[in-house]
Amino acid sequence: MKRLVLLAITLLLTSNIFADDHTQYVNPFIGTQTDATGALSGSTFPGACVPFGLVQLCPETEYYVTWDPCSGYDYNKNTIYGITHTHLSGTGCTDLFDVSLMPTTTALTPDFISHYRYSSTFSHEQEGAEPGYYWVNLLTPGVKVELTATAHAGIHRYTFPAGKPKNVVVDLAKMTKDESRRTYRVIQGQMKIVDDHTIVGYRLHTGWAKLRRVYFRVEFSEPFTHHTMMDATRNYASTDIANGSDLRLGLEFKGSGGTLMAKVALSTVDSEGADRNFRAEAASWDFNAYRKAAHDQWEKRLAQIDIDGTPEQKRIFYTGLYHNYVQPNIMNDVDGRYVTTTYEVKQLPKGQNYYSTFSLWDTFRATQPLYNLLDPQMTAQLVNAMIIHQQSYGYLPIWDLWGQDNYCMIGNHAMPVLARAVLTGIPGVDPQAALRAMVESSTRSHLNSPFEIWEKYGYMPEPLQTQSVSITLEQAFDDWCVYAVAQKLGRADIADRFYKRSEYYRNLFDPSIGFFAPKDEKGNWIRPFDPYKYGANGGNPFTEGNAWQYMWFVPQNPQGLISLFGSRDKFIKKLDQNFNDSTRPSDINGNASGFIGQYAHGNEPSHHTAYLYTFAGRPDKTQEMVAKIRSKFYNDKPYGYAGNDDCGQMSAWYIFSSLGFYPFNAGSNDFVIGTPLFNNATIHLANGKTFAIRAPHKTDKDIYVRSVKLNGKAIKDWKLTQQQIMNGGTLEFKMSAKR
Repeated sequence: MKRLVLLAITLLLTSNIFADDHTQYVNPFIGTQTDATGALSGSTFPGACVPFGLVQLCPETEYYVTWDPCSGYDYNKNTIYGITHTHLSGTGCTDLFDVSLMPTTTALTPDFISHYRYSSTFSHEQEGAEPGYYWVNLLTPGVKVELTATAHAGIHRYTFPAGKPKNVVVDLAKMTKDESRRTYRVIQGQMKIVDDHTIVGYRLHTGWAKLRRVYFRVEFSEPFTHHTMMDATRNYASTDIANGSDLRLGLEFKGSGGTLMAKVALSTVDSEGADRNFRAEAASWDFNAYRKAAHDQWEKRLAQIDIDGTPEQKRIFYTGLYHNYVQPNIMNDVDGRYVTTTYEVKQLPKGQNYYSTFSLWDTFRATQPLYNLLDPQMTAQLVNAMIIHQQSYGYLPIWDLWGQDNYCMIGNHAMPVLARAVLTGIPGVDPQAALRAMVESSTRSHLNSPFEIWEKYGYMPEPLQTQSVSITLEQAFDDWCVYAVAQKLGRADIADRFYKRSEYYRNLFDPSIGFFAPKDEKGNWIRPFDPYKYGANGGNPFTEGNAWQYMWFVPQNPQGLISLFGSRDKFIKKLDQNFNDSTRPSDINGNASGFIGQYAHGNEPSHHTAYLYTFAGRPDKTQEMVAKIRSKFYNDKPYGYAGNDDCGQMSAWYIFSSLGFYPFNAGSNDFVIGTPLFNNATIHLANGKTFAIRAPHKTDKDIYVRSVKLNGKAIKDWKLTQQQIMNGGTLEFKMSAKR
């Protein structure tokens, strides 16, 4: 009887573990600050948006945004220069910042408008954010700003001080500024006053995305009584329309003090699209209703996983989950029209959306597998968007922004996304269309992928292709993904070709030095060779890393990698050295941070490395290192990441690694088991089933896994398949503080 009572109490307690609003644990300021050493910077923004929305509404802390942070918001700054509607989250490059609004109480003289004097100081003590909502008090004019959003619209509410004028500046010139490259500029824009409540317009902009079109419609809750239209320093006070590349508009509203609202709808297609998006998503003036709708969308996403961690752990975890749903972004209008890579306007099939902002060199590793696991329907949408991209562009996206490929980074890491979708059987993905897109993208030569050289030499020779070692390793992995899909679909001819290519990594391993190293086109090793020397994005055999960080990138064949060292013991010894050798040359790449020895958690090439110990027969070392990385490089402060969050990848590593498994080979349907952080976690799957992860009686010191069982059956190979998870059930860990 006593045991039954205890069981009843336990069930009662555990049934209430997860009964709360998950959004309360999200801190959108995590990742917005560089710490005092400059080592931690997530480059995220704290503004208002909905999951995967086009609109990302947030202030900028400098007028012309520079490259650090790329999001435009720096927690270390104390001035706001405007509130724009599009942002990038956690990226290492910068762009967007479309359609800026800024309330002010100062008289709108031409000099005030044209010289950006409407900026305001602010304090973090008078600022706050939650999923779908942001607010700040602008100290200079004394105006409270509140922001929320829909997928295509930004909703502003300004509260002006009593007795003060109500003025707003609309700015189309705000953007990234890079004097050294001079690639960022507004080509042309237009602002047109429709009536005393409404403004419409557009701007054409070139930058990281080579040509972007954004159309907008702005409506205010009150009529404006006077306006001043500016193009640079030229004043068009009497006109209701202006065209130019440096447009700003000052609006003065009747009366003083009180509340003023603005609703801004965007379209990437045309002005009619902005109007339709406005009517579909921004018809009401009920700010709180928009805020609640945004909250509810976020709660639905965040409630997909329940955990019972500490408050700090929950803030890190749910903020990470939040950051994974900020991007990619929907590009089509509500009527399904979108712009192709060839700038044609086309119509999507009913039920399909077109997405962009694919930071694939980063997100293929854990973010895309997270979508695959939690939201198969969204995965199908993303995969189909990538296939649409390939059909007009010629190859799958590499770094797709605003529907255009900026060709940032190397490899073509849409491959593992498509492969995992096919191998896990995601509904709504055509396997044959996916394979066709993968093969065409792997045989049509382009900038960093000269495939005729690849197949001629069996590696990338450094004189013929810069970043040769990194490209060889990454391309071999992408080729394995093509092989895996071809094998599943019974295409032996394709599978044989691409399996051979997937083994090309062996051709650049130099056993005399124990590293992957560059060769010339005659097969000679290039000397001198320094394994500590960093490369950036050209002019070096390695990309954003060095030979230490890249020597572990063979996720498609870890046993093959181990065999190159002659034995598991020799491999483990080298891997130990990787985590213990703290040599720092003077030329460390700016993306490398979060160091444990040569391991650099602040950039993506290292992210899978700790899990290699498990493949070498030492899962205890994996568990020890994963626990160390989790505790060392994540916190719930504004400097909470060890490097750029990169559209969620830094966060996704934490999500998987705290649940207790990780997608080591992102192009497969497998996970490698690590070490759980929580006593209890539950994944609510899209098929209605649940997958529970339990580590009873676990303490903070219990990082070592004594045993792990799935539905009561022991797992001995440290592997978990996605199908096993999707079938539902319980993964139970027995933990210990000792090896």
